[in-house]
Amino acid sequence: MKRSAIGIRVHSGWGAVIVVSGTPGAEEVIERRRVDITDPKMAGVIQPYHYAENMEIKRAEEHIARCAAASGHLALAAFRELLQQLEKREYRVLGSCILLSSGRTLPALPQILASHALIHTAEGEFFRQSFRDACEGLKISVTGIRERDLPDHAQKAFGKTAAKVQEHIASMGRVIGPPWTADQKAASLAACIVLHSS
Repeated sequence: MKRSAIGIRVHSGWGAVIVVSGTPGAEEVIERRRVDITDPKMAGVIQPYHYAENMEIKRAEEHIARCAAASGHLALAAFRELLQQLEKREYRVLGSCILLSSGRTLPALPQILASHALIHTAEGEFFRQSFRDACEGLKISVTGIRERDLPDHAQKAFGKTAAKVQEHIASMGRVIGPPWTADQKAASLAACIVLHSS
């Protein structure tokens, strides 16, 4: 089985998911996809905390719990299917990395709902947690790296070849085509760090 690792950059309701394999500076993207983890039939799922902002606390808790259950189910199903495809192609996933914001620790729900800034932070963490739970549920180890710390982690993982690895990732879009945005580049670097640190 060939070694691979997953990188995830999360947005409200979805994540850019990249799977890489290969040697440092010669990695290849073996899978890339947008994984949607919200049920379009449910109200307020893309921004669950915004939707719950003016609700009574018990109702807000129930809404957020319903959204979490739905997102968790969708993330788990998507990653189960991804792992099955990778296994058929003889790839073994060594681990995953979820890119983190530099957000602070969240207070209790009433304080979150009273602050627009905290609502945004909570929603970012909400969807990251869905991806984390899916990976852990499938026995995939999860590393969290703050996005702004990616270059430092790359330096630790690759030493003198860190710049070469980053240049290789940046240039991959010319070979594999769009989309190759900041989402895919950051998720790829995160996956490469996990791949070569395992």
